[in-house]
Amino acid sequence: MQSTEQTDVREALNERGGFHAWWRLLRPHTLTASFVPVFVGTMYASFTNSIDWILFAAMMVASLLIQSATNMFNEYYDFVRGLDTQDSVGISGSIVRDGMKPKTILNSALIFFGLALLLGVYISASSSWWIAIIGLICMAFGYLYTGGPLPIAYTPLGEVFSGILMGSVIIGISFFIQTGVVTWDVVLISLPVTILIGSLNLSNNIRDREGDKIGGRKTLAILLGHERAITLMAAAFIVAYGLTILYIVIGLLPIESLITLISAVKAREVIKGFRGKTTPLQMMPAMIATGKTNTFYGLLLSVSLLIHTILS
Repeated sequence: MQSTEQTDVREALNERGGFHAWWRLLRPHTLTASFVPVFVGTMYASFTNSIDWILFAAMMVASLLIQSATNMFNEYYDFVRGLDTQDSVGISGSIVRDGMKPKTILNSALIFFGLALLLGVYISASSSWWIAIIGLICMAFGYLYTGGPLPIAYTPLGEVFSGILMGSVIIGISFFIQTGVVTWDVVLISLPVTILIGSLNLSNNIRDREGDKIGGRKTLAILLGHERAITLMAAAFIVAYGLTILYIVIGLLPIESLITLISAVKAREVIKGFRGKTTPLQMMPAMIATGKTNTFYGLLLSVSLLIHTILS
């Protein structure tokens, strides 16, 4: 029988069972970190190359599978280490509230990795086998993020690893499989997305700061404290949008990319949503808004690149 506390959390988060429990396990608000970079890298490639849409689809699905598997490993290992409880907010609750078996979640993550590996073989055969090596490294870090003897998520480096691997690396791979090269231009235009993905991780750690501290984590949010971590996030947003404007001025991005600034409204909402909040439930909307900021920015940037290609 569920405790009153567990029922209250489920009601506050509007959690339901069945298919919804599996959908929450994927942590859909975090999947923006996997599909946005693929869109951006592919659309930037359209400047010089026609797009192989089958490769694009394979890369998109593989990226989503790796991100989803990483989220499952997170759920599994946080439970095993005793970090997740029935009252934890920043989790899917699949084990502690929905009663899923931990082994089922671990096996599901491994299956997702296996499917991503098969897609990786196709992508590598169609482009370069160097992609296989890079893909395996990404998968290893996906596991080591919460698995292994020293999980990356338990250190101050979580934002750096998630931002670079899901931002610059995925954008670079998506660009490379379409063009056969990686240029400094694509590295530079990946930086705002990298920063926004790192900010998504930071928002998660700000929300979970108190619980993570009790669980022995030493995240950046814990080391900085609540207010300074929010200030860091605000600075990261300013840098991301500042770089975008700079790239437009110097011609690295087309003038159409000014539409990305629309997403800054959501970024402002993130900072306001975190200021003055003290509980994970109060900060949940701000964390979700961070994911939307990355989604809106990435999609608007991709659309601007596509529009420029069509009009050129």
